[in-house]
Amino acid sequence: MQNIRNIAIIAHVDHGKTTLVDRMIYQAKIVRGNEKQGKDLILDNNDLERERGITILSKNVSVPYKGVKINIIDTPGHSDFGGEVERVLNMTDGVLLLVDAFEGTMPQTRFVLQKAIEMGKKPIVVINKVDKPNCRPDEVNEQVFDLMFSLNATEDQLDFKTIYGSAKHGWMSKSWKTPTTDITQLLDTIIEEIPAPEYREGTPQMLISSLEYSPYVGRIAIGRVNRGTLKAGMQITLCKKDGTLQKQKIKDLMIFEGLEKRSAESVGCGDICAVVGVEDFEIGDTIADAEFPEALPPITVDEPTMSMLFTINDSPFFGKEGKFVTSRHLKERLEKELEKNLALRVKEGLTADSFIVYGRGVLHLSILIETMRREGFELQVGQPKVLDKNINGVRCEPVECLTIDLPEEMVGKAIEISTRRKAALMHMETRGDRAHLEFDIPSRGLIGLRSNLMTASQGEAVVAHRFKGYEPFKGEIEKRNNGSLISLETGVSVAYAMDKLQDRGRFFIAPGEDIYEGQVVGEHTRASDLAINICKTKKLTNVRAAGSDEKVMLPPPIRFSLEEALEYIQEDELVEVTPNSMRIRKIILNDTERKRRKG
Repeated sequence: MQNIRNIAIIAHVDHGKTTLVDRMIYQAKIVRGNEKQGKDLILDNNDLERERGITILSKNVSVPYKGVKINIIDTPGHSDFGGEVERVLNMTDGVLLLVDAFEGTMPQTRFVLQKAIEMGKKPIVVINKVDKPNCRPDEVNEQVFDLMFSLNATEDQLDFKTIYGSAKHGWMSKSWKTPTTDITQLLDTIIEEIPAPEYREGTPQMLISSLEYSPYVGRIAIGRVNRGTLKAGMQITLCKKDGTLQKQKIKDLMIFEGLEKRSAESVGCGDICAVVGVEDFEIGDTIADAEFPEALPPITVDEPTMSMLFTINDSPFFGKEGKFVTSRHLKERLEKELEKNLALRVKEGLTADSFIVYGRGVLHLSILIETMRREGFELQVGQPKVLDKNINGVRCEPVECLTIDLPEEMVGKAIEISTRRKAALMHMETRGDRAHLEFDIPSRGLIGLRSNLMTASQGEAVVAHRFKGYEPFKGEIEKRNNGSLISLETGVSVAYAMDKLQDRGRFFIAPGEDIYEGQVVGEHTRASDLAINICKTKKLTNVRAAGSDEKVMLPPPIRFSLEEALEYIQEDELVEVTPNSMRIRKIILNDTERKRRKG
């Protein structure tokens, strides 16, 4: 029986989880020093993760240390990907709770820690970034204790060990005042504190907690062997969530070694492995004995709080850039996503080519859209809508706990913006020259809030939120005050026409771009929509007056990111997303038709 430790690393976004796992990999000499090119993290290996600097998908690696195999799972810190965190915690016996020595415990820290404590996992607290100026490690350690206490942690969980250090500079120590040269103290603490998985004799059992896809062997089930031993080539029963049983055979078994997977003849109780050859499984199913199958309780995941309309691209520019443009492509891709994205739900829309997609938040859904766009899909998405519930005859809506960190002089502005969106200030304190605000805010109020706060605080604000629960409806929130500037014609935008319309609003496009009728090309200065023709060129005559052709001076256009566009649009607008471009358009393109429908 191999000596094993299974741990997950949990923390708020940007507190240094992935950097710490990278350090562990180096410590164990799995990667040679010269292999690390540039400053990229080894684990954040897809393009989106590297661009945004956040982890989206949880990753499995193992580190050998003093004859013990430490299985490490790196988890996302963002609560929109809570579905990822919940399912991987099933595979572990303990967690490393990582906290920033300056920021302290943040909303997402609370969110992921709550999940771990409910499951009875043993925590080790790592206070990271102690090399930062104005850090307060001792205070943060107290904060973590108070947080665990408030989450009803057991005596054993409250008796946690704390390690201080800097993952970036590659050292960990039991005292923050005495830096070391490596992270061995952390690895020693893991082996001492985290219990080894219990060995259970009996028929084999494994709960499928995660999955991977390989183009060669298809879907691979990943989970931790709960009881007995799994062998390559053995007959098993797949116990599905709905109670049906399927007889199947394991073709191959793989275990995680360092960053790679290696084939294994058998995998004993307590180890994490990947099973090849099992078909038609879902996350939450159990692989059990062929003769006497016993199912494990399936994974439960929090319900989605937001929905969005996905439909095919039917604009005049359809099919110019994308490879996958039909409703069949869209349906197949969403069904494939459902298999591994647990917190996602998909329903048929009102028409045959539209789908209602439910998720955890704007970020959760925009990552899916961004991934699809890079794969070559063309689609249109509607305005995000928050899901209400009827509890005991009262209309209730999801409420989130919002925290804002920003310079003191900007506090008034932040409170004003937040309370306008029905937020209630719960707590306020100053940390150095920065203020820390906590609000309870309806999920509706979060749509578009981040960009407003960023503008008001000159990019200084650090905004985070986590789901709190359902509370009675808080009343209407004021919407965007400005209407849209809409193109009247299909053609190419002309600087001459745009120059004449500058006083009407701000443009989203530059001169010389292809536009179509019904596309939103800018923001109107007033509340109503205005249809304009920006394809109009100057009529040429054979008379020239001196100075009549001045150079046109146009301000640079406003460019939205995908999240900003989704937060900006109104009910009668869609965001058209194609591999190379992103446009905002009206649902009804023809101006006369729009007026008729309104009237």
